[in-house]
Formats: sequence, C-alpha cells, structure tokens
Amino acid sequence: MAPIPVRFSSLSAQLQAYRQRWPHETAVVDQFLELLADPSDPSSRDRLEGHLTGGAWLVSADGRRTLLTHHRKLGRWLQLGGHADGDIDMAQVALKEAEEESGLVDLSVEGGIFDLDRHWIPERKDVPGHWHYDVRYVVRAGGSEDYVVSEESLDLAWREVAPIADEPDESLSRMARKWLARDAG
Repeated sequence: MAPIPVRFSSLSAQLQAYRQRWPHETAVVDQFLELLADPSDPSSRDRLEGHLTGGAWLVSADGRRTLLTHHRKLGRWLQLGGHADGDIDMAQVALKEAEEESGLVDLSVEGGIFDLDRHWIPERKDVPGHWHYDVRYVVRAGGSEDYVVSEESLDLAWREVAPIADEPDESLSRMARKWLARDAG
C-alpha cells in the first residue's frame, strides 16, 4: 500500500483506533486505508470510482431512538449523511449533514468513528455507479427533536433502536447492535 498523505493522518489514526476496537472489521478498515493512500483525492466526489462520505447515527437525547431518513434518491430508510466534498474532518462532515438533513440544532458528535461501511451507489443520470466509503459517527440531539424534512428526503422518522438490530438491512442492524452494546456497557 502506498503511504497515506499527511493531510489524512488524523483520519488514518482514527481508522487504526477503530481497528483496535473492532478487530473483526480489519478488512473494511484496510479498504478505507487503501482509499486514503490513493493519489486521487478521496474526499472529492469527482473521484468517480469511490469517495468518502460522512454518516450520522443521530440518536435522541435519551439514546433510545435514532433519526432515519427515507432517502429520496435511493428510496430506502438510512442514517443521515453525505459527501465530504473536500472536507477531511469526517466528524464535522457527519455533523454538518445531520444538521442540514434534519433541521435540528444543538447536535454534538460523540467519540471517534462509530461504524464504517463501504457500499455501492447505483448509476444515476450522468453519475456512474461508484463506492461510498461511509465514515460514521454518533451524533446526539441535545435540544428539540422536532425535525424538518429536507429536499434530500422523502420523510424522516425517529425509530426505537432495539427493533432495528433485527432488521434485514445489515448496515442499519449492525449500527443498532453496536449502539445497544455500547449503551449496555
């Protein structure tokens, strides 16, 4: 693997810490580290083969619910998030996307990387199919939980976390299981 540019050293360190916490996810961590070492800017959506995105596991103040979006383009219920667009502080990307997509204020990022997910985005109009390397953080609501549906969503909904752990969507269920294990610990 090529060396990782200095500008990605903080994210690289976070990925190494994530590997220590979740050793069974070494393969996905390696995919993210390979992306960071690529000479094409992985924080730009212009890197058409794949690029970084920031995801928010947005939880209620009491930690029992998460806010999900019925994604307009993908037609699925997902966590909030979006493209890095050149920003390499992925926690800030996740926070910004959570604020923009929910209309909520008084949100805060908790801890380091919560989850990693590399997933395929199908071709759409003039954008070819490509990989999203989603770096996900816990974002907690601290004030009002009255959201506003943005143009990126068909709908938003607060959902109890526990039932999500048993859903067929592996990405959402994995995050729910991690959250419940963290909350129990």
